[in-house]
Amino acid sequence: MNHKNPPNPEDPDLDFLTESVIIKYPRLTEEVRKLNRQIREVYDAFLEGWILGLELRDFETRRHAHRVTEMSVEMAEAMGIDESDVMYLRWGALLHDIGKIGVPDNILLKPGPLTPEEWVTMRKHTEYAFEMLSRVSFLGPAIEIPYYHHEKWDGTGYPNGLKGEQIPLAARIFAVVDVWDALNSKRPYREASWPKEKIIAYIQEQSGKHFDPDIVRVFLEVVVRH
Repeated sequence: MNHKNPPNPEDPDLDFLTESVIIKYPRLTEEVRKLNRQIREVYDAFLEGWILGLELRDFETRRHAHRVTEMSVEMAEAMGIDESDVMYLRWGALLHDIGKIGVPDNILLKPGPLTPEEWVTMRKHTEYAFEMLSRVSFLGPAIEIPYYHHEKWDGTGYPNGLKGEQIPLAARIFAVVDVWDALNSKRPYREASWPKEKIIAYIQEQSGKHFDPDIVRVFLEVVVRH
């Protein structure tokens, strides 16, 4: 049995084993690694099923979810966020709009601007997401994005009016990505997307208002690379 190169205890597929067990039982840890990968594949399939359910009402939702997930993960990796935290961020990004299942079609799919009363209903999607996801224990901190991604750095967001670093980091990252993709895509209430330069100018203008200034700096570095 070779102990010269024991499994890395920082491996996310071994996140619940102690270092001593990893070193003493490499065959066992390999089995645990495989089992954890299989479990995560099941979790991913479960989440994709939820997204597919929302897509049946709004076709753009799934494509939007995958675009913002990819960019959020890229952002998190650029910021050096721990791999296990990136996993939860990825799940949260995929599920960020799951609460819209509770929004009536006449509001969710309405062409043109929403009325103030309709916005009250639309904004409840974050609370619907919390009610749905808080019962799913394996999601853990992934719930931070669906629940908090409409909070704003200056405290004027919803549902709780959190301010600054009161807002979880994953939600602060996702807020910038979500607005970028929304303005870069067609929506029922807006036919044309904005030009890239206009979106960048808007995000810069909202730094310190809607968005965490540090997140904006990283985001613009990531966007420039595309």
